[in-house]
Amino acid sequence: MRGRLVGLLGSLVLLVVAGACSRSKEGAQQAGGSDAGGAQAVAQVARVKLALNWVPEPEFGGFYAARDQGAFKQHGLEVDILGGGAGVPVLQMVATGQVEFGIVGGDELLTARARGVDLIPLLAVYQTSPQAIMAHASRGAKNIQDVLSSGTIALEPGLPYAAFLKKKYGFDKVKVVPYDGGVAQFVTNKDFAQQCFITSEPIAARKQGADPVVFLVADEGFNPYATVVVTRRELWKTQPERVKGFVAAVREGWRSYLDNPAPANAVMAKLNTTLDAETFAAAAQAQKPLIETEETRARGLGSMSRERWETLGRQLVELGLMEKAPVVDEFLLPEFTQAPGKTSP
Repeated sequence: MRGRLVGLLGSLVLLVVAGACSRSKEGAQQAGGSDAGGAQAVAQVARVKLALNWVPEPEFGGFYAARDQGAFKQHGLEVDILGGGAGVPVLQMVATGQVEFGIVGGDELLTARARGVDLIPLLAVYQTSPQAIMAHASRGAKNIQDVLSSGTIALEPGLPYAAFLKKKYGFDKVKVVPYDGGVAQFVTNKDFAQQCFITSEPIAARKQGADPVVFLVADEGFNPYATVVVTRRELWKTQPERVKGFVAAVREGWRSYLDNPAPANAVMAKLNTTLDAETFAAAAQAQKPLIETEETRARGLGSMSRERWETLGRQLVELGLMEKAPVVDEFLLPEFTQAPGKTSP
């Protein structure tokens, strides 16, 4: 299911060169307004693109809600949402100006910045990472350490959280096999555990009769922001109001989706026919506490903190995934640490 994780770091290889040679065409991408009878010009609507890093699913529900329920239009934007999939180079697409905005993971962003790509985060949908480990309830595991004490676990090699777990607990007592993107092996083997998104594989396993228990990697101390909206610094410098409008609309879209996911789920279900309505609803419910937290209630949906980014950078260095952490103040702009009108707790 989560093939988008394949080659995460490999997709960064061309970004430094691409970022250096890219310049946006934002001015040319504005949709020109027309004069109604020549008496008064209609306000221009800016056309922009948002690249997702996976196929339409509830983790993107707020973006579709913002588009289809009018939030983007209210902020003067017409947004084309581009569905993603395995191997879609979102970072490169944003860095080269092919799209104005993209969705990435927090660890991806820091790794890209360490390679010289000047992308900035605007909003982090998931305050708690949905990445998790699931095992059969019959094993009686109480935490990830218990899961790693025996049996077999399917993990995708090279992922930062896998490196974190290996460093913290070691993999000497468990057999590690490649993650194949599904739940078939899990359903048939009671000693089999695997990586998962809390909004995805556990739901699929339950539909097939399994009884998974799910442990968030975030509870172990590795909690990068997920579903992070990014753009190029150049776009922010040249068209800050457009960027602010996009972020405001996204926040409104996510508020609407969290309150009532059904309309956006219906839209996404037509684009992603692999999931039924029941799965869309279950995933939307499962992700809600990961998106709306005590902090976001105080600071606004999607808010970010420099402490969280600093911690992630330090962890990635400790794991040997980059030599030096990017300086947070060079990419985390004050305008996007919390929603307008919100105050820090």
